[in-house]
Amino acid sequence: MPDIVVLEAEERMEKSVSSIVKEFGKVQTGRASASLLDNVSVDYYGAKNPINKIATITTPEARLIVIQPWDKSIIKDIEKAIASSDLGLNPNSDGTLIRIGIPELTTERRQQLTKVVANIAEDGRVSVRNIRRDANENLKKMEKDKGISEDDLHGYMGDIQDLTDQHIERINQQLQKKEQELLEF
Repeated sequence: MPDIVVLEAEERMEKSVSSIVKEFGKVQTGRASASLLDNVSVDYYGAKNPINKIATITTPEARLIVIQPWDKSIIKDIEKAIASSDLGLNPNSDGTLIRIGIPELTTERRQQLTKVVANIAEDGRVSVRNIRRDANENLKKMEKDKGISEDDLHGYMGDIQDLTDQHIERINQQLQKKEQELLEF
């Protein structure tokens, strides 16, 4: 039973790290990335759809995103959705394709974005620590209910701490990588 608590904690910590990596991908680095458009939805036949569900998104160059909708009649809707998003991108259409040039980031904007990714990473670390706390509480409850001995409790809590340290280190590595990417000229 305590093994299950440790495995569940590890699984939840993995999901936290994956979530952080996904959030980092949404931060604009001055390079074209299809994930920049993940949060942009378009009204299509009365339902909100993410752009990647109604079009092909490619990045043929480092500073260019090309969107090719499967239904040409929604090009104007996609353009409008991108222009009204908080991404600060200006889409250009030729009737069949939408091209989005990614502007060069200013030094000031790069520094702002490093603060944003640092906050995302801190949220991830807090999430991992909360998972550790929940797992430890479950283990302490098992020990109180005589499900495990006090020695076992300390051993399992040590395992949980090791997992916490590993996952926080992975978040820190991802943060460092993203900061380097942001500060690259």
